[in-house]
Amino acid sequence: MRRFSLIGMGLLLASQVSAAPAVAQGAQVSSSIDLARKAESLKPGQWVWAPQIAPAGPVLVYVDLSDQTATVYRNGLRIAATTISSGKSGHETPTGVFTILQKDPNHRSSTYNNAPMPYQERLTWDGVALHAGGLPGYPESHGCVHLPLEFSRLLFGITQLGGTVIIAGAAGRPFIGGESAVLSPTNTGVTGPLASGQAFVWQPNLAPTGPLTIVISKSDQRVIVLRNGVEIGRARVTVPNDDFATMSSPMPVAAEQASGSMLTCRAGPTKQASRRILRSSRKSACRGRSRPR
Repeated sequence: MRRFSLIGMGLLLASQVSAAPAVAQGAQVSSSIDLARKAESLKPGQWVWAPQIAPAGPVLVYVDLSDQTATVYRNGLRIAATTISSGKSGHETPTGVFTILQKDPNHRSSTYNNAPMPYQERLTWDGVALHAGGLPGYPESHGCVHLPLEFSRLLFGITQLGGTVIIAGAAGRPFIGGESAVLSPTNTGVTGPLASGQAFVWQPNLAPTGPLTIVISKSDQRVIVLRNGVEIGRARVTVPNDDFATMSSPMPVAAEQASGSMLTCRAGPTKQASRRILRSSRKSACRGRSRPR
């Protein structure tokens, strides 16, 4: 009888364990290539985090309700992506541009039975926030944006009060965003492709100070320069197709390298653009980036 009871208890415990929600799976990577690959195939509860891609600069969170995903940008570059769960029918998550009004790592709901809302980042005073919560693969919240627990902790550590959060789309409906998930969708500086015959655009006055990021697109044969999260210039470049190093993980770039092997400039105005980038890189912390497409 005792043996039977022990076996029954063991079966009960096993059933309780199997019924528990699965722990969200995340990955921290250092390469923009790895980030792009993992971000394309995230399953409910999964996330990817690569802060080294842009170590400093303003942070922006972009929530896509259509895909039930969120993307984090720093200094204008994507550094993280995650799956989310937004508001269910009757409690839809509002769309728009929001600022972070309040941060509380141990917040509890005053509306829903004192429910825990770890790493809460409030977006509206009527209760909409980013916080850790359930991630079933579809909208299930009462209006908040649920994030994986560890992802919400990491995000909480890099955001500031007054930071920007953009929420767009609608669950179950396709939504077309910006030109690329690599660059921030709210780039207010130099935007759009270069005109035919135009070698470069350079407007450093759009962001006079701040951390500098150089993005090299091998497929587009372009270089894009961002400072403090704002694009201040772009130019045509020649990156050899057999130069596999340009597709490696992010690496520091010395100022002297900005017009060297990684940016082999054509004759004419593009060489002038490289000299301007070089001068800016000597004034700012410069990071080289290979942009996956």
